[in-house]
Amino acid sequence: MSFKKNKEDFDCENCGESVVGNGYTNHCPKCLFSKHVDIDPGDRLEGCHGLMSPIQVLAEGDSYILVHKCVKCGFTKRNKMSVTDNIEAAVEIARKIANK
Repeated sequence: MSFKKNKEDFDCENCGESVVGNGYTNHCPKCLFSKHVDIDPGDRLEGCHGLMSPIQVLAEGDSYILVHKCVKCGFTKRNKMSVTDNIEAAVEIARKIANK
């Protein structure tokens, strides 16, 4: 797996937030949704293009990882959270899991 840096701005298809990409941006910092567009990070070769719902938040060392699941095909992927991500949205994801 090789990483291809793509600096792209986008409008979130889930919440409509206008997101300014930095080359590493993989999900909306407001609602934490992503889009299933990559086979390898940054390649934009995946044909699914489904929305990826944030389903879990994991703590790994001093970082947090979002787990996304594609609502179209079921593919799951882990992505590191950014300091600009909405922490309240991450807490709500963790709360939903804890209440299951």
